[in-house]
Amino acid sequence: ADNYETILEEYHALVADVENGGMDRFQSVTSMNYDSGWKTLVLFYNGHRIEGFPYHLCPTTTRLLETMPLAGRIAGFNRQQPLTGIPRHTDGNNMWLTTQMGLKIPDGQAARITVAEETQRWNAGECLLYDTTYWHETFNEHESQERVVLHVDFFNTLSMTPLEIEILQYIYSLREQFMKAEGVSKVGAQIL
Repeated sequence: ADNYETILEEYHALVADVENGGMDRFQSVTSMNYDSGWKTLVLFYNGHRIEGFPYHLCPTTTRLLETMPLAGRIAGFNRQQPLTGIPRHTDGNNMWLTTQMGLKIPDGQAARITVAEETQRWNAGECLLYDTTYWHETFNEHESQERVVLHVDFFNTLSMTPLEIEILQYIYSLREQFMKAEGVSKVGAQIL
């Protein structure tokens, strides 16, 4: 959270880039997310940079993410529209943990996440850490303000050895190569 202001400024620079004619990189990672008013500006996919991404607009965020054991999923900025939520679900594995740092929080702490039976509300500059193997859901209760967080999936270093992480990184890289070889050019809207 020491870099909260800088990360927020970099998020705004990326949004301004889209508004000034740059490529709209906000996407739904799954149909559940799209239907639920949640879109992601993916900075890293499968633990690596995305070709052609304007990293020069977010150097501090990029540098910080490159110090983490990013999992075979995503790291990026999540936006949740007003009066929307992601329904209760589980991601079904315990290979990674997720952290989200609040960037733009609706007035009155109107955005919440429930994991298992515990509900938390995002605060600007503070991180929430959770295990997606537990049932979880989100909701933005505000009528007009979106909720934005920096979302990072990283390997569960609490229960995995460095060798296990290295093996999973290898497996995910093979999976991505296989998908490209089979002609799968994207997952959701994410270009591989």
